[in-house]
Formats: sequence, C-alpha cells, structure tokens
Amino acid sequence: MKKFIALFLCGILTATALTGCGSSSSAGENGEVIVYNWGEYIDPETLTMFEEETGIKVVYDEFETNEIMYPKVEAGSSAYDVVCPSDYMVQKMIENDLIQELDYDKIPNAKENIGAQYYEQAAAYDPGNKYCVPYCWGTVGIIYNKTMVDTPPTKWADLWDEKYADNILMMDSIKDSFMVALKKNGFSSNSLDESELQIATNDLIAQKPLVQAYVVDQVRDKMIGGEAAIGVMFSGDAIYVIGENPDLDYVIPEEGTNVWIDGWVIPKNAPNKENAEKFIDFMCRPDVALKNFEYITYGTPNTAARELIEDEDLKNSPIAFPDLTQYNNLETFLYLGEDGEELFNKYWKEVMSN
Repeated sequence: MKKFIALFLCGILTATALTGCGSSSSAGENGEVIVYNWGEYIDPETLTMFEEETGIKVVYDEFETNEIMYPKVEAGSSAYDVVCPSDYMVQKMIENDLIQELDYDKIPNAKENIGAQYYEQAAAYDPGNKYCVPYCWGTVGIIYNKTMVDTPPTKWADLWDEKYADNILMMDSIKDSFMVALKKNGFSSNSLDESELQIATNDLIAQKPLVQAYVVDQVRDKMIGGEAAIGVMFSGDAIYVIGENPDLDYVIPEEGTNVWIDGWVIPKNAPNKENAEKFIDFMCRPDVALKNFEYITYGTPNTAARELIEDEDLKNSPIAFPDLTQYNNLETFLYLGEDGEELFNKYWKEVMSN
C-alpha cells in the first residue's frame, strides 16, 4: 500500500539482509542495487525479473513514512542506491543536498514513457525535473459506504456531519489531516498562516468526538467490513477496497485536495550509481510499469504502460486516472522548511491533546 502503510519487513524480497548488503558474496554477477521503498509498493515479480535480466542483485528495504525514511538517508549510515520519496520530501532532499542529478541518457525509458503532464506537476518541487522520475501518483479523497450514507458526500465538511458520529475515519497523518481541515475552509494545504492553521486546528478538535479512529492501513479493512460509513483514503487504496466491497465509492471533494507524486531518486552517497540508473530505467519500461500498476493499483504516470491495460474500466478509471481539469484547488504538498514542519507539529499536538 501507499504512504504511511508498510509491513517493514527489511529485505523481505531478497535473501540478503540490508546489514549484509556490502559483502561481495551477497551481490549478483553484476553487483547489486540497494532499494528503499514504501511497503507493498512494488510487484515482487518485477524485482525477480530485474535480477534475472541484468544479473544485478536487488537488496530491498521498506519504510512506512517519508519522515522515517529521511533521517536514514540523511545520516548515510545505510547507503541506498534508489529511494522513493514523495513530492515534498524530494524537495527537502534537494534543498539539503542529499540526492544527485539524474542522467536521463542513462534512463531513456523515463524520457520516453513518463507523460509530460506528470513532469510538469513534479516541477513544482523538482524544478527542471533534474532529480526525480515519477513512479506513482494519485489523489486523496473521501471513501464512503453507499448503504450507510444517505446522501453521497461532496465536501470535506461532510466529515463533520454529526449523523456519522463514530462512523468517521480520519488519517493518522499530520499533513493529510490538516489538508482536509485547511481545504474545508478554503485555505491552501501548504498554508503557513497561523490564523488559518488555528482555524483548521479548532475544526479538527471539534471533529474528534465524531471520529471513530485515526487510522493508517486499518482504513481498508474497516471500510471493506462495513465498520465505518465514511473516511479519508488514497485513490489507489480506494480502487482496491471498492473491488472488495461494491457498496463503497470514492469522491474528490469540491473544495480541492492533494494530488501527490512519488518518484525514484538516487542519493548522493549511492554506492552503485550505474545499477541505480539501470533499475530506474527498468521500472520505467511499459511492461514492468504495467505489472506494478496492476499489483499496487496506484495510478501510473507511465503513459505507455497505461495503453497496455486490457481492462477498459480500469484503463479509464476516474479514480486511478482522474481528469484533473474537472477539479478546482488541487495542490501538491511542498516542503515548508524546518519552521513550517515545527508549526504543523505544534498544532497537531494541540489536536491530539484535546
């Protein structure tokens, strides 16, 4: 699953633990590539394919959140070759000189197969697209059970409706919960205006008595099992849960939302730069990108892969591939600096302590 969701089984897809990845005995005939990615965010078969086709051993590690990943990369204690951060974290890594510029001549599939519109979106946090190749993208919206909700939700404000008391699921995530509350009030999700943040904080505090739980991956099982009526969810997870329970549906609220992109980057201290380039190029190959899309159900920015999707409903899914021109006030999270992070953390503590 995407974002904040992982089993964190280090090296689960390889026979070599990360701590032993530096030994030559663990490498393939052409060395190794050390990958740090979200949990359940790649088809394991694609890693096997890469190893068989290249002779390069994949050493695979997983993280739960951008905030867990970042200090490990910053400390350099574990030298990764390829990492998959989200938009705002890519920006933070660029500003702190933790990742290196890409040589697109070494990753031609990234030039040929990733849609121009995704590079344009990514330019908001990676000007010139120098550092990051888009891997997956999506939206944040409202998931709801049609048998438990009398009127389909259209606004974030519907998550404050008292008739859904104890049946509302919110994300256990500072950025996403504040995005909901800020957008509800017509503010930017990247706002640093303390008066706006205080309004959002007050709204989140007022909502707390109505909230059944602040969840991470539990949102899937709860919605599939009919344990809640309405909640906040990532688009890729929405595709999965709707497939499991046809009573569920997903909507992007009219006040706008977060449109996110996760992408591949190469850290400055990557020990196997050439193998990292080969790995990223392989993941941008249409057939490989298709396998990953079908496995994780998050929108692929690989337009060549999308053409290969055989299921027409999925190929044209308004959840996986929404027409963003139909929506207003869409934003991508930006890195707001250390002071901005401290500000959001301060107000989140206020929410959680009330």
